This record gives sequence, C-alpha cells and structure tokens, in this order.
Amino acid sequence: MASSTIAAVTFGRTAPGICVRDIHAAHDFYVRVLGFTKAFENGDPVGFMVLKKDQAEIHLSQKPDHKASTVNVMHMFVSDASMLYAICEAEGVRIIKGLTEKDYGQRAFVFADPDGNRIDIGERLP
Repeated sequence: MASSTIAAVTFGRTAPGICVRDIHAAHDFYVRVLGFTKAFENGDPVGFMVLKKDQAEIHLSQKPDHKASTVNVMHMFVSDASMLYAICEAEGVRIIKGLTEKDYGQRAFVFADPDGNRIDIGERLP
C-alpha cells in the first residue's frame, strides 16, 4: 500500500542530527569556521541546538559520552568546495579525505568536526 500512496507525500528540507560531547564547543566550531548561526536552543543547560547557514541546517544534541563513527554523518553541498577546503586547512580542521574531483561529478572532501564527526563536502561540477 505504501508504494502506491507515497507519491502523494512531498518531502521538505532535511536536517541531520549530530551528537556532540560539548555543545558549546561544537557551536563555536560551526559558527566560527563554517559561518553557521544559531537559530534555536533548548534546555537548561542547553542540550539541543539548531544551526543554519543558507539552506543548510544542523541539529546538535549534547551527548557527553559521544563516540564518533567512522562513517560520514552528513553530506553538504556547497558552491565552492575548493574555497571551503582552504578555509578548513587554514583553521587547522582535521581533513579525513583530501580535495579531489570524483568520477560521479563532484569536487569533494571529508573533514572531522571537533568531536570527530565526519562531514562530507561536495560541489557539483558542471
């Protein structure tokens, strides 16, 4: 039944939920290095935060015993992967996979945030 009716459901924006050990340090990284702004926070002390930049949105959740995965937790498309890569290098961000042009039509790289969460960056090539 779902396959016959799912076409009628429109999906909107998605926002990855990312666990972090220190939500304030994560906030500082995403704001200072990547230019996000805080749109919402919840809890006392703060345990949840929404960050936005352009069409991208990230939901941070405080989890003091968080252990980063070895897989990417988020893929973000950007307009200029080379520029973002240079910014990450200048800021001392840990690069997991260097900037390359992929055979599937993207310029891409992977970095780790301060909690070790792997973020995959892609720029669609013409």
